Amino acid sequence: QVQLVESGGGLVQPGGSLKLSCGFSGMTFSIYDMGWYRQAPGKQRELVAAMSSGSNTNYADSVKGRFTISRDNAKNTIFLQMTGLKPEDTAVYYCNAKLGWAGYNYWGQGTQVTVSS
Repeated sequence: QVQLVESGGGLVQPGGSLKLSCGFSGMTFSIYDMGWYRQAPGKQRELVAAMSSGSNTNYADSVKGRFTISRDNAKNTIFLQMTGLKPEDTAVYYCNAKLGWAGYNYWGQGTQVTVSS
């Protein structure tokens, strides 16, 4: 009964900031690789930011310097701090937990982020 529950999406002005959260349950949180993906209308889902269980991170070129992924193992939660938001960041954002060696790959329900004036 693995569950991923997201929160923090909404409507923001260009240049604004937003922090997404995703709480995990039903899993040994600390051993999973985690990430945030997004999907805009008419576009394929793309990786935005990822953090391995060893805390290595990588970001899409389009968000480097603006977005920061973090994790709190004690709270079974991952975060995506987004700053300097642009209209092209508008998408549904999904959190993900992956345990590749075991073939486990779990997704949240998605949360809408809209950047518009």
